[in-house]
Amino acid sequence: MADTTWGGAATSSRHLYVDLHVHSAESDGTFTPRQLVDYAVSKQLYAFALTDHDTVSGLDTAVTYAKDKPVLCIPGIELSTEYAGKDVHILGLFLDYHKPSFVSRLRDFCSSRDARNEKMARLLTKAGFPIQIEELRQKYGDAVLTRAHFADAMLEKGFIRTRQEAFDKYIGDSCPYYVPREKVTPIDGIRLIKDASGTAVFAHPMLCHLPRPQLESLIGQMKEAGLDGIEAYYATYSSADEQQVLAWARRYGLALSGGSDFHGDNKPGQDMGCGFGNLRIPADILPALQSCARQTP
Repeated sequence: MADTTWGGAATSSRHLYVDLHVHSAESDGTFTPRQLVDYAVSKQLYAFALTDHDTVSGLDTAVTYAKDKPVLCIPGIELSTEYAGKDVHILGLFLDYHKPSFVSRLRDFCSSRDARNEKMARLLTKAGFPIQIEELRQKYGDAVLTRAHFADAMLEKGFIRTRQEAFDKYIGDSCPYYVPREKVTPIDGIRLIKDASGTAVFAHPMLCHLPRPQLESLIGQMKEAGLDGIEAYYATYSSADEQQVLAWARRYGLALSGGSDFHGDNKPGQDMGCGFGNLRIPADILPALQSCARQTP
């Protein structure tokens, strides 16, 4: 645990826990990358991974800022893919995110999100909820736009009473104005992470809402494609969920990962390092995850 390749010099014995799934304002979180570093220090974490949706734009700031802090900042990403009509998210950890081929492929990968956002804005506007991509860009700059940004805009314009109402009635899965992304598969996501010499992790598999046999089949397919790990510890898991994911990890030889999926104020009560209070992710899962990145050609 002494390797500090990815960040600061976290060597105190008090740093026993990590959080490998955290978002910043570069996607749909509310903390800046620097604020996340400081918050991780205040939570006495050994390490955290910045895993913004489909972007690495906050990594230089976070990794550089963490170098003189008592916490490791692991460069990561969360890729949004689709399988059998369901969202499947793949985390990349320990990325060589400056690698030219990765940067180029990530740009192509993200084009499907941009196309989806344009279509969703047109549908909402036609339905009487005028949302313009240009106004979102003006407010959020270069941040990756997600449905959370649409929900915020709808709330600010008075179209809804709460952010959750946007997802429940309008832009959540299967809602009238939800637009799925062009088909980018989990296998595509794994290949992209491997192109960045990273560790590929299946994020919160229990949130895919796939039938159990289909979900297990997907894990097998992803393992064959190079999947390294699975998110066994997650903020919203029940004890039964965690035990099921641990069983899959054993069955398919996958390294264990875990995270809070912290988004700041955009997910109230879901805190960094501890989720809703009961989440504890041991730091000793890091060596196996990092070794998967080192083994990447």
